[in-house]
Amino acid sequence: MATIDASIVIIAMPAIFRGIRLNPLAPANVTFLLWMILGYLLVQSVLVVTLGRLGDMFGRVRIYNLGFVVFTLASIALSLDPFIGPAGALWLIGWRFVQAFGGAMLMANAAAILTDAFPANKRGMALGVNQIAGISGQFIGLLLGGLLVTVSWRLVFWVNVPIGLFGTIWAYTSLREVATTRRAKIDWIGNILFALGLGMLLVAITFGIRPYGGHPTGWTNPWIIGGVVGGVALLITFCVAETKIAEPMFQMGLFKIRAFAAGNTAALLGSIARGGLQFMLVIWLAGIWLPLHGYDFSVTPLWAGIYMLPLTAGFLIAGPISGTLSDRYGPR
Repeated sequence: MATIDASIVIIAMPAIFRGIRLNPLAPANVTFLLWMILGYLLVQSVLVVTLGRLGDMFGRVRIYNLGFVVFTLASIALSLDPFIGPAGALWLIGWRFVQAFGGAMLMANAAAILTDAFPANKRGMALGVNQIAGISGQFIGLLLGGLLVTVSWRLVFWVNVPIGLFGTIWAYTSLREVATTRRAKIDWIGNILFALGLGMLLVAITFGIRPYGGHPTGWTNPWIIGGVVGGVALLITFCVAETKIAEPMFQMGLFKIRAFAAGNTAALLGSIARGGLQFMLVIWLAGIWLPLHGYDFSVTPLWAGIYMLPLTAGFLIAGPISGTLSDRYGPR
């Protein structure tokens, strides 16, 4: 559910902006377009580490369950947008932030709950299935978005509600806290440095795609350059500060473990490759290739999602197989 909403809005964007009667390509409205696309991912990226740490402190199941509630309520608010024009866009962007907060609660604690629940010889299979759910959700979102906007753009958000209600009830009745929690002081310095640094960096990168000074992109804009440099500087400061704090938000010493450092690097590179491919293919299919081949713009979101299905099939096949093989022969 959390990853479906990262992609479902991208594919449904034209219908959403038509629904609130706003031209997203008008110079005054480009900011709304950027925040609708990337605001959700920005909030998730900034909060997922913090919410994972809170799960360690107060209970992973508790934070996970709360994530279902927050996500579902935000989805209802999004589908009931009462405004049109800029006010309608601001309503959607604001509640997308809240929705991302709930999604981060789910994503930060799901794998940890599985690690607690499964023995070591079955953990790879469990995490493989969890990875399938996360990654395939991105592609299912593309297909669902294309299908639902042919009826109404509000269905893009309503589709989360029955899933969220079922998930909320199931989580509260089925999940039990099996990990030992350890109350600790909240690392306010680390949380603030991480949020500001990563937020500044991602906002600068996002706004770097806007034209500036006669250039098609904004990489010569002093504000963009300042945001990138400032964000990187704050993240470096965060890394240094975490080694000095008694109870840090994140144990930087984990990166001394070669498998941990290499595994996270590989995951980052894989996410950049997969996300970049998906983002560009969706725009190219829906906006260029399909219309040039006789598809009406009203159906290009659906067909763009259909054309992305082979990527989903690959993940669905490889996920459980690779997890089972890792249990038998080792994850490396």
